[in-house]
Amino acid sequence: MKTLQFKTNIRCGGCVATVTPALDQTAAISKWSVDTNSPDKRLTVEGEVSADEVKTLLEKVGYKAEVISE
Repeated sequence: MKTLQFKTNIRCGGCVATVTPALDQTAAISKWSVDTNSPDKRLTVEGEVSADEVKTLLEKVGYKAEVISE
């Protein structure tokens, strides 16, 4: 299992609610969280998923993600 971190534009609880179904329904993601208080609005994803897959999932629901660490 790997941990990926992304800088995002997920700013609030409503934004988190919007991305939750997409991230929760992805079998390759075992755990995820968003720190909306950090300047980077940091999304941390754990699982067997690629950075590109996460970016694509977020783009489909209207959000952007930039890889911070893989």
